[in-house]
Amino acid sequence: MDIHLAALKDPIVGQDFLTWLWFACEAREGKFSAAGLGEFLVFVEQKVSVQGGDGENVETAQVSGPYSELTEARQGLKGGKRVNRAQVRFEQDGAVWTMSLKAEDLSPNSLRTPKIETKTEEGDDPDAPFLEKMFLLERAGALLDAVFAEFLKLRFSPAWANELAGFGKWLGR
Repeated sequence: MDIHLAALKDPIVGQDFLTWLWFACEAREGKFSAAGLGEFLVFVEQKVSVQGGDGENVETAQVSGPYSELTEARQGLKGGKRVNRAQVRFEQDGAVWTMSLKAEDLSPNSLRTPKIETKTEEGDDPDAPFLEKMFLLERAGALLDAVFAEFLKLRFSPAWANELAGFGKWLGR
């Protein structure tokens, strides 16, 4: 399923997605799977920003740090804030992608793909590094689309109530 994420006009959907993603990553120990993609891992890490309030009363808390528990951001969630920006890491078959996502449009910023070998030997296809890079960019989009599609399916199903109960327990720790 190809979802055009930039078409989102309502930042609340993006905030709900990023907030759910943080919870789902921890509750599942990062494990996700999707038809056509297989199993992969997803983690929200190192940088999270939460936001709450309306109009002139908007409050934002940004937390960052390697191996951080993101405690202040969790406190913001307990106070009713939602994630409005997060750094997300995808892993599959030893390959790692990292990106920053903003709730307002869910477009990936600072996307880093797995490293590719740029040295070519005689007889190698000179386009191979470029094609590999394009494949890795495409895969990052497919992984993000798969997780977002799962969120939407869950969000608009009766199972959402159970998910919210799990979220409440997660926040309570």
